[in-house]
Amino acid sequence: MSGSSFSSTLTLAVGAVLVCAVTVLWLSSVRSVVRVVATQGIALGLVAMILGLHLRDAGLIATASVVLAVKGVAIPAFLGKAGSGALDRERRPLVNVPASLVASAVLIVLAFTAARGVATFVGTTAGALVPVGVATLLIGFFVLVTRRRPIFQMVGLLLIDNGIALVAFLCTAGVPFLIELGVSLDVLLGVVVLMVLAQRLRSEFGDLDLDDLQELHD
Repeated sequence: MSGSSFSSTLTLAVGAVLVCAVTVLWLSSVRSVVRVVATQGIALGLVAMILGLHLRDAGLIATASVVLAVKGVAIPAFLGKAGSGALDRERRPLVNVPASLVASAVLIVLAFTAARGVATFVGTTAGALVPVGVATLLIGFFVLVTRRRPIFQMVGLLLIDNGIALVAFLCTAGVPFLIELGVSLDVLLGVVVLMVLAQRLRSEFGDLDLDDLQELHD
């Protein structure tokens, strides 16, 4: 893979990860958000695959395959099951969609400002894109604290994990295969547990958001 094609394809895949994160803030439909999460998982896997092919690193290519299978297919499938039967939309986010999009722009600027030194230190084409991973992580935290429905809490956690993984790929050309496999399976297990918990609560109390859960706690 030539230098120019490597840079352009890597930038496109990394940009898709960030666009998907911002799109989550724009959407309120559970089904649409799950599709966006699947697209982001595929884009993240492609980032690792592009780096692996460019560096001719078999371990990184294997890691990319794990990411594609777990974050592009398995986790979105479980999220889709967790959201099935529930109210199909986020009705009352703590921050509305226009304000969320403005906040995402602020977080992106903050990420590029804060991570500029890291990008300079890494000093590679991939390293220059590290702020995108930081921005994805920050948007994940924002989703986690501003959305009320349990399914969106899962999505926020997944965005955070994807942002961390993206930074790792861009800074170090990936993490060891076994580490990424373990982390991906941990995330998958967490999603399965949260899915079972959400379905149990829904079967007992009907559809819930964070306010309803707080009332149960009180």
